[in-house]
Amino acid sequence: MAVVAATALPAKAEASAVSVMTWNVCASHNPECFFYGKSTEEVAWKVGWYAVNLPIKPDVILLQEFCSGGTATLEQWLEKKTGRSWTARSSIVMSADGTPKSCVADQKGRARGYLSVAVAVADNAATFQAHPLTSPSWYQKRTALCAAIPASKVNVCGTHLSAGLPFDDRQPGAPFRTKQVKELMAAAAKPGYRAIFGGDLNAVPPDSGQGKPAERKVLLPAYAAYSECDQGAGRTGRWTETHVRDDGGVTEVKLDYLFAPKGSVTQCIVEQQAASSDHKPLLVRVTL
Repeated sequence: MAVVAATALPAKAEASAVSVMTWNVCASHNPECFFYGKSTEEVAWKVGWYAVNLPIKPDVILLQEFCSGGTATLEQWLEKKTGRSWTARSSIVMSADGTPKSCVADQKGRARGYLSVAVAVADNAATFQAHPLTSPSWYQKRTALCAAIPASKVNVCGTHLSAGLPFDDRQPGAPFRTKQVKELMAAAAKPGYRAIFGGDLNAVPPDSGQGKPAERKVLLPAYAAYSECDQGAGRTGRWTETHVRDDGGVTEVKLDYLFAPKGSVTQCIVEQQAASSDHKPLLVRVTL
């Protein structure tokens, strides 16, 4: 585990609630996505737009398929759009050979950094810590990035888990995602802090009836110990991603999650207008 950075912002009075947003922005390497090759300013502007225009105003933002070169720009645009102080950090997702995967340059030829996950925190001091997750030797080395916030005593962790595709978590039974979920939960369970965690977890809900049986079991430990933002009466939830099948058809699935302590979720939003990514933003409000 590596400490990424700590802010020097003064801590505010302890809050009674905290709101978190997660979004796979699809900005790094998928040419089918809107933000592929777009500037870091365009990505940050859209994240900032969601931060002020939805019923839940996030205090913490988790991003996946982010380009690390846009971290400072994300801070600036969030501050400009929301009028709050923000601190953002990103953690680079390494390739199989241990090197970072470069994001394609933007349309003006400017470098955008590397494929990463990011976390941004509003107003309060936070300590950011990256946690490597057990990953296939033949593909990307997944990581969770956590922000421990003393003012609210929450530890918020975001990640992008391995995918159930032939080139990634390819072995029967989804072994890597099964391990990664448990490691994510361990990273979020910081003594003295409430755990909130999620992101693009690349597995369907246990009661969704979608995917393979092994994939539906991946998140069972998380559902057993925590409440999921959008689980409703069962362990399901509204779809958050459009998946293109081998036959060219499209399947709508829930792959994005936010877990919080049992009984603490008071509001959940799956934003419907997310044409700039193949994923929808998911937002939760949690009582403390």
